[in-house]
Amino acid sequence: MQRQVWRLVRRPQGDIRDGDLEYGTESLPPLADGEFLVEVIYLSLDPTNRIWMSDMEQYMPPVAIGAPMRGGIAGRVTQSRKAGVAVGDIYAGLGEWASHIVTDGTMLQQMPAIPGVSLAAAFGTFGVVGPTAYFGLLDIGQPKPGETLVVSAAAGGVGQIVGQIGKLKGCRVIGIAGGADKCRWITDELGFDAAIDYKAEDVGAALDRLAPDGIDINFEQVGGAIMDAVLKRMKLFGRVALCGMIAQYNLADGAADPVPGYWTMMLMRRLTVRGFIVTDFAPRFPEAMMALGQWMASSQVKTRQDIRQGLDKAGEHVKLLYSGGNFGKLLVEVSAP
Repeated sequence: MQRQVWRLVRRPQGDIRDGDLEYGTESLPPLADGEFLVEVIYLSLDPTNRIWMSDMEQYMPPVAIGAPMRGGIAGRVTQSRKAGVAVGDIYAGLGEWASHIVTDGTMLQQMPAIPGVSLAAAFGTFGVVGPTAYFGLLDIGQPKPGETLVVSAAAGGVGQIVGQIGKLKGCRVIGIAGGADKCRWITDELGFDAAIDYKAEDVGAALDRLAPDGIDINFEQVGGAIMDAVLKRMKLFGRVALCGMIAQYNLADGAADPVPGYWTMMLMRRLTVRGFIVTDFAPRFPEAMMALGQWMASSQVKTRQDIRQGLDKAGEHVKLLYSGGNFGKLLVEVSAP
């Protein structure tokens, strides 16, 4: 059987460029006992993809040169030689940028159907971004009623959920996003108290206007000048959940970092401010899924997926994450749901 797959052929220097990843067709081996074949339906594209392509210090081994590109997937079992795994079952977890995957189930879990929730919404929320928002805000941010929460990348997969949980916990929520449409969406649809369009206004001046008494919690995903503006306005004993620093991911080796390099170390080594990686909370994922499922079922939390077509375009789609080009959780539809 043939499959389509993306492989990492060289480590990006700066932005991801044509030729860093290579798309091709290859044969799959027959299934061995204990294995099953998954036809990928959705591929999740996430900012951490750029980290995995590099050889920087990180929370799991970098993708090796020549290896299939790593990514979150949800797919349907089409063949099985593993007890307890049936054709038609849906599995999700860590896989490859590929049309099909032969696996023994390592790093994958069966994904039950959730009434009233599409596979794209369920995978897009419960796969990575939902637990990231849930544990990052509640465990690290520790929101209290009346506090001011600032969320960067607020219209992205994680940010949209962080802001809504913040509102459920009684916070005043300010989102930072790029473009008028995204800013309208997080206030009008998601209930954020205010939005700052970083593409059209000075973030620091807007924060001075919207949070004159300072900021209690910063859910940080962007880094760079936006993080600098927020940090300068943090209150005494404020909390920073350092989830990511997208602005820094595409810096070429040796390039001047606009924010001191120890911020990246904080993320990768999970230091206090506090840097964190969602897999740190893996044993508690069912807790997050139960809470998020209840909030979604009662329409207290809404999610938006940005679904792009075609595995062959994944190398272009992933670049949207670093330019603010996605609107919601970025997924690639690889095959029909």
